[in-house]
Amino acid sequence: MAVDSSGTGPDGQRPELPRPTGLLDVLSVAAVALDTRGRVVFWTPQAEELFGYSAEEALGKHAARLLIHPEHLQAVMSLFSDVLQSGRGWAGAFPVRHKDGSSRLTEFRTMRLLDDLGDVYALGIAADHNLLQRVETDLALCEQLINQSPIGLALLDPDLRYLLANPALERIDGIPAEDHVGRHLRETLPFPDVDSVESALRQVLTTGTPLLDQFHVGRPQADPDHEHAWSLSFYRLEDPGGRVLGAAASVVDVTERHRAAGEADRARRRLALVAEASTRVGTTLDVHETAHELAEIAAPALADVVAVDVLDAALSCRRMRKPDNGPEIFRALALKATHPTDAVRAADPPGDLAAYDGDRLVTLCVHTGRPVLIPHVEAQDLPRIARDAQAGALLAKAGVHSYLAVPLIAHGEVIGALDLKRTLNPAPFDEDDVVLASELAGRAAVAIDNARWFQSVRNTALTLQRSLLPDHSPHHTGLEVASRYQPAQATSEVGGDWYDVISLADDKTALVVGDVMGNGIDAAATMGRLRTATCAYAELDLAPGEVLQHLDKVTCDLEHYIVTCLYAVYDPRTRRCTIANAGHMPPALARPGGAAALLDLPTGAPLGVGGVPFESATVELRPSDLLVLYTDGLVETRQHAIDDRLNALLGFLDEPHRPLEETCDLLLYGLRNLDDHDDVALLIARAL
Repeated sequence: MAVDSSGTGPDGQRPELPRPTGLLDVLSVAAVALDTRGRVVFWTPQAEELFGYSAEEALGKHAARLLIHPEHLQAVMSLFSDVLQSGRGWAGAFPVRHKDGSSRLTEFRTMRLLDDLGDVYALGIAADHNLLQRVETDLALCEQLINQSPIGLALLDPDLRYLLANPALERIDGIPAEDHVGRHLRETLPFPDVDSVESALRQVLTTGTPLLDQFHVGRPQADPDHEHAWSLSFYRLEDPGGRVLGAAASVVDVTERHRAAGEADRARRRLALVAEASTRVGTTLDVHETAHELAEIAAPALADVVAVDVLDAALSCRRMRKPDNGPEIFRALALKATHPTDAVRAADPPGDLAAYDGDRLVTLCVHTGRPVLIPHVEAQDLPRIARDAQAGALLAKAGVHSYLAVPLIAHGEVIGALDLKRTLNPAPFDEDDVVLASELAGRAAVAIDNARWFQSVRNTALTLQRSLLPDHSPHHTGLEVASRYQPAQATSEVGGDWYDVISLADDKTALVVGDVMGNGIDAAATMGRLRTATCAYAELDLAPGEVLQHLDKVTCDLEHYIVTCLYAVYDPRTRRCTIANAGHMPPALARPGGAAALLDLPTGAPLGVGGVPFESATVELRPSDLLVLYTDGLVETRQHAIDDRLNALLGFLDEPHRPLEETCDLLLYGLRNLDDHDDVALLIARAL
């Protein structure tokens, strides 16, 4: 388009011209013109900035004498003469004397000028050499970074069209770098949320605030069958004058990190499931309840249909025969489905007995003691999974497509199998599922094994425990006494808790409560030995502290047992009760008309520590006063602070006149129903 002197075209409209860049402003290029005698005839403001002299100071002056050090004067004059005579320009760097006396290396471009009168001039274009070198280095560095960076980089104009794409971006999105140029951003993004990405980038252009590390997932053209992940960051580009040039985008392929995070998340979920199983499976010593807990955990986290079957011989605690290829009789214990399905009708109802031939997969599982995995169930697999043809048809109708059976192994003995099927879950069982199912089955198997032996072992221990507890007379001078022993319900083994009421000389009465740490028959037997020793030392009319010292020596010889014990002697003639404590819970004292309180006694070390003296304390028991001795199983729970439980105990002693038998029941009912993981010995005495 032709433009006239007014700056308008033929149609009178000012043409659309590119806006100036700010690079020349950054370089601060100076222009100086000299006549043939070397005098300054033209001096720009940039020259004043570069050399320090104002136009008034420079114009008319001999440039060489003004700007050149004497030692360089001859060389400069020679170059000046050559430019004027030959017409060839000269380019190079030369030290120039600044007005402040310093020497500054300056980059020059010189050329000869001819005006309309035929006069000749020399024009010099100059800039600071160090500044030019820095800009040049920055440009080279930027170019190398863009081309060699492993991070995908792109430059976009304000309309979000590509101006540049580096080789790394080409490798990331599978589009040649040159094919990016001119295309709109949304044409290359493999993300389903292109609109949100574009909106975010426009926000960056508007505000200038970078947007960093935005995570996106998609399928690139180079690999459309697999999901990839990228981290995107956007920055606004401006020239030195603040004009928005466009945006820069960096793209980092984080697919491996994304996949690793997915695997880690899957592993975390599996660990969480195992952790949940450790708290939910085996909460009771009931075989059916434990199997039901296992099924509840496995569905839906692991399978859509879960069955737990135990060998009938194992459930009956009969001697297991060596596995062969023959049939096995299973008792179904639990069945769980995540949704209504015909696969439930194909399974054995809980409680039923079922015989499975040796060729069935569940039988193979218990015979080999190894998991059986069928990732993709075919029609020919169903007869080996189902109990009969009708059940196989139901499994096919239900859409069972993957099957897994893992053995229930406890202490090296196979006692049953965990049977898993998938119908709605489209993923087939894999080796990770085998590991997880085996872990769950192993934990449950131990709980089931414990439960099946529970009754016989418990009955044996209870019989021994009760035979060792006293059958004391209810009549003692000056005292009314009531007692209780209650075994733990949450364990198959009783503990070593005991109590005793011993009649002494001079109408005195010894009250004893003790707790052997541990449980089982050994603890009960140890308790019996200590009770016998306590009775023997009590007959010697020793002080309570001395009795505990003798018991401490006995306990030290009993295979590292630790025992807590409270020994009290009541004298009805003085109404004084002397008490010594060996690491036991403090007794409670309730008086009519007052609040119950725990007695503040010297605690002392538990029996079995050895060589520790035991101190005694004396308390007066007035008529109707209530003294409560107990073991820790009455007040300790897994969920509550001990101080709260002791306060609850005192709260139940608000009526000292209540019948003692009723008070015993009240304490056991009010405190014991919260937790029953430990046995309890309770002894209550009322002063008459």
